[in-house]
Amino acid sequence: MADHPPAPSTLRKRPISVDTSRPGADGGQGAREEGEREAAGSISMASAPAMEEQPEAAAKGRELEVEVELEAGEPMSPAGRLFRETHFNCYIVAVIGLGSAVDVAAMRVGLEATLARHPRFCSLQVRDDVKRHAKPRWVRTSVNLDDHVIIPRLDPTATSANPDRAVEDYLSRLSTAPMDHSRPLWELHLLDFPTSETASTAVLRMHHSLGDGVSLLSLLIACTRSAADPARLPELPPAPRRAGPVHARARPPLSAGPVALLLWAWSYAVLAWHTLVDVARFTATALFLRDPRTPFMAASEGVEFRRKRFVHRTLSLDDVKFVKDAMKCTVNDVLIGVTNAGLSRYYFRKTSDTNNERKKSQKNICVRSALLVNIRKAPGLHALTEMMNSSKHNAAKWGNLIGYILLPFHITMHDDPLEYIRQGKRTAERKKTSLEAVFTYWSGNLIVKLFGMKAAAALCYGMFTNTTMSFSSMVGPVEKVEFYGHPIVYIAPSVYGHPHALTVHYQSYMNSIKLVLAVDDAQFPDSHQLLDDFAESLRLIRQAASTR
Repeated sequence: MADHPPAPSTLRKRPISVDTSRPGADGGQGAREEGEREAAGSISMASAPAMEEQPEAAAKGRELEVEVELEAGEPMSPAGRLFRETHFNCYIVAVIGLGSAVDVAAMRVGLEATLARHPRFCSLQVRDDVKRHAKPRWVRTSVNLDDHVIIPRLDPTATSANPDRAVEDYLSRLSTAPMDHSRPLWELHLLDFPTSETASTAVLRMHHSLGDGVSLLSLLIACTRSAADPARLPELPPAPRRAGPVHARARPPLSAGPVALLLWAWSYAVLAWHTLVDVARFTATALFLRDPRTPFMAASEGVEFRRKRFVHRTLSLDDVKFVKDAMKCTVNDVLIGVTNAGLSRYYFRKTSDTNNERKKSQKNICVRSALLVNIRKAPGLHALTEMMNSSKHNAAKWGNLIGYILLPFHITMHDDPLEYIRQGKRTAERKKTSLEAVFTYWSGNLIVKLFGMKAAAALCYGMFTNTTMSFSSMVGPVEKVEFYGHPIVYIAPSVYGHPHALTVHYQSYMNSIKLVLAVDDAQFPDSHQLLDDFAESLRLIRQAASTR
């Protein structure tokens, strides 16, 4: 990362509008503001202006008019602007378990040298009021770490009696707490008390418009150093084998013969057909095609404004790899299968159906998830300097370069636990032979250009409300790393602000995988039981794989 941000190309004095309140709508805004007031009253801060309700920002739609020296800032991307919309005001929350007590001074020095210098983390989202229909853009500003480093003063009785629950409750309140849009949209919360897994906890909260999961995880890794050698950056995990946004069959040489060439041509015919089918289903889902009612679907409208609870469980990456090798599939295939099994266990217990024959006969319960897919030509994590290269030919560019696919999950009972893995493998292989993710990304940009952001947001809202859940998996560092001198025990990212009551996220780190669930706090009072179902499903699948 460069020592200083590049100088702006053009400066001019001009009035701008800076939105200082969260976007809202009738019904949803009221619920969120009520939650914000509750959160502000429940958490006492040592330095937390971003968590306190500002009188100037309390009025709905209030904007702060300022006159400043503006640089010719970079326009926000359509995906970044989508995350500003009322029903998609999304935030990423990365919980970082630390192996030592918090050294606030070291944290501030590290932030000053890295995160606070990143172009997105030292910029405001502003509109130029001189130009009509001006689009939001990024404009550099100074960063005052006192506004971004938050050390809450929690009830010592609660933190000592049940520290894990204290962290969980804090995160839950955070999901309805406001973030001041008149300053860069990120915060680092430091919880300096031990839990069952850690000596302390750091919580990085940022607006999703700053970048997608790949961008932000790459930035987080750039803020860390190898625990074995603090002078060097961590080793990045190997990139996936595919070379592009889809798994395309390589063209065989002419010497391979006509059969090989025919199979290659057939693979592209299959790709075109699967893409056509997936696009039709995606469009129908955005307009009217709705998942069946299950305990996982949002119980009512406005779930994006309600309080979320973030719970997580550590799974063994070695167990997942053992199943992968036994079933000759991928890690993602195994995770999809475990999710199938975990959801099925929870569903049949929740519906109090103990008749095994009836369980086996219910093979038609299919719920769908919105799966975010990295569509960069170069998949996987990358060095931050590579991602910040502004060349239009950069295959690993920073930003929200994500498409959506509708990933089905089947709720059913199998006598053989490995059948869930076979089912997951079939699902994943089918989705690899489709350009659905690329289509959703480019069609979204086209709709924004032709009909505006409101039309694109309405279609996305229809897609989310007609599906059941969100699903994501990310690969993390393969070695132990330190965050500004603090050993990292685990990384547990998630997201909130979208209209789903359940979000499932898998994050690998060293030889473990964190399963992270973001759930509607009222709809899933037994969220830890759902975690147990996932963990038990993996145990049974691992046991079955060992006896093959």
